[in-house]
Amino acid sequence: MKKHNFYAGPAILPEFTINNVAEAVKDFAGMGLSIMEVSHRSKEFTEVMEQAQQYFKELLDIPEGYHVLFLGGGASTQFTVVPMNLMQKKSAYLNTGAWASKAVKEAALYGEVVEMASSKDANFNYIPKGYQVPKDADYFHITTNNTIYGTEIKEDMDCPVPLVADMSSDILSRPVDVSKYAVIYGGAQKNLAPAGVTFVIVREDVLGKVDRKIPTMFDYRTHIEKGSMFNTPPVLPVYAALQTMIWVKNEGGVDAMQKRNAEKASMLYAEIERNKLFKTTVADELDRSVMNVCWVMSEGYEEFEKSFLEFATSRGMIGIKGHRSVGGFRASLYNALPPESVKALIEVMREFESHNA
Repeated sequence: MKKHNFYAGPAILPEFTINNVAEAVKDFAGMGLSIMEVSHRSKEFTEVMEQAQQYFKELLDIPEGYHVLFLGGGASTQFTVVPMNLMQKKSAYLNTGAWASKAVKEAALYGEVVEMASSKDANFNYIPKGYQVPKDADYFHITTNNTIYGTEIKEDMDCPVPLVADMSSDILSRPVDVSKYAVIYGGAQKNLAPAGVTFVIVREDVLGKVDRKIPTMFDYRTHIEKGSMFNTPPVLPVYAALQTMIWVKNEGGVDAMQKRNAEKASMLYAEIERNKLFKTTVADELDRSVMNVCWVMSEGYEEFEKSFLEFATSRGMIGIKGHRSVGGFRASLYNALPPESVKALIEVMREFESHNA
């Protein structure tokens, strides 16, 4: 039976990536050694790092004045590194979910944090609107996609201060106007690579403006100067990220990813709205995530939640259980998920409806 991988992260990767990484684990670059045992200073791996940075720049059309870094520590470490490098006195944050809330908490260690708006009042099931970013803030931080609650900011906003974005779960899923951002960062384990590497896109002119002393490892300038090679980088995940970016380019780039992802999400949301047993958790279509579709049982059918999960799992639908904060179900539709998997899930939903509605 074919398995359909809807895990939110670590998540599905292209077969191209998995196969190439598997080969490199056995024999990297014809060296007769595994990529897991070669020096990160070797010519062969140095080329991998340089190519990964170049592919990122090409796929997202990153302008001059920006640097691409591949670091350790996950996006959660960046919750601290961003204010450490950018906040002199005050920062502004949009609170749209669990990860945004954690970013706010860490930033408060370094200065005043103004929470511009929050959707916590409705369990983060919408994107706040109508707020104004203070012009005296050192930066404004957003989380573009919220994996737990299924909301997404899909447009690159104009901002009066440097804009910082956590794009852990929607990077490379759509074109991004990088010029509107000071920093873009994210963990790779949702749409790019296995867990273990963090990407950072940082505009050089926002650095060096704080008075505090920054520990060497947490200073973006350290890693810019050394090309992400100041210390041993997460070698295997960087190689995997490169393979994924090659795959994205071969598939038509981020424009093609955006079109494919929109079609997948549209199909699934349409079925949720049609099916008597289910309802979406995000009412406003504009706020609905393309990457992470969340839904629950309709009123009167709550008792079927466990049985539907068991039924779907028995049909090869893996990882659709919703986060404990929301309940219900969640299907993550990352770039590597084929449309056939969404169609298979829809068939399962219809079959379950025919037995129980």
